[in-house]
Amino acid sequence: MEVIIRAHREAATKLTAQIIADALKKKPNLTLGLATGSTMEMVYSKLAEMHKKENLDFSLCKTFNLDEYIGLPPENKGSYRYYMNKYLFNNVNIDPRNTHLPNGMAGDLSAECIHYENLIEESGGIDLQLLGIGRSGHIGFNEPLSAFRSRTREKALTPVTIAQNSPLFDKPEDMPKRALTMGVGTILDSKRIVMLVTGKEKAAILAKAVEGPVTAMVSASALQLHPKVVVIVDEDAAEMLQEKSYYRWIFDNEPDWLGYK
Repeated sequence: MEVIIRAHREAATKLTAQIIADALKKKPNLTLGLATGSTMEMVYSKLAEMHKKENLDFSLCKTFNLDEYIGLPPENKGSYRYYMNKYLFNNVNIDPRNTHLPNGMAGDLSAECIHYENLIEESGGIDLQLLGIGRSGHIGFNEPLSAFRSRTREKALTPVTIAQNSPLFDKPEDMPKRALTMGVGTILDSKRIVMLVTGKEKAAILAKAVEGPVTAMVSASALQLHPKVVVIVDEDAAEMLQEKSYYRWIFDNEPDWLGYK
């Protein structure tokens, strides 16, 4: 695991977007795993800007989102399909048929989860997975005690997650209490992973995920087991990292080796 600390949220977001753009340029038919949330809005804004100004090409790219709420149709402003259309898909030249999210409206949710896993496999697996981290330590909606071998499935959301996400709804009480999510095992099957974390409110859980024990109580700690993970954070999120001086030294002195000039 590589941890890169940038001075502020803007710099962390810019580096994250650049890593995605570089991967897309190197492999135009990239299979990209995507996440949602306020931090990701800035990443997608930068990617859309690169598409507009630098002709960053999404035409052959396939995407798979981590999760979707159960019971929200795509046109609902609280759904992640609506979010992705608004912040990325409608702003670049991606083929809508190549953009995938779990179908939270499916009549048979178990069959939908199997179908989603099959779609990922048929696409050759996820080349680069973008992640954030929830305050409960989740990646996707893999709440505490999610098995590290878990696959895409239905998951009940914790009160912590509901409290974090419900203000994003016009009526907080309308937020669904269950979601479909890629499993921890599904995420760990990705060839490369980039996790972006910003803000003081994430400092404590980030430290547990990156430097704490590997435990199902913090599903993001499973990333310590993956051979190609980079965690990009701002100074606020890095506040509680014990080895932050070492992480800074690596980036400042070995940027060519890391590949992040």
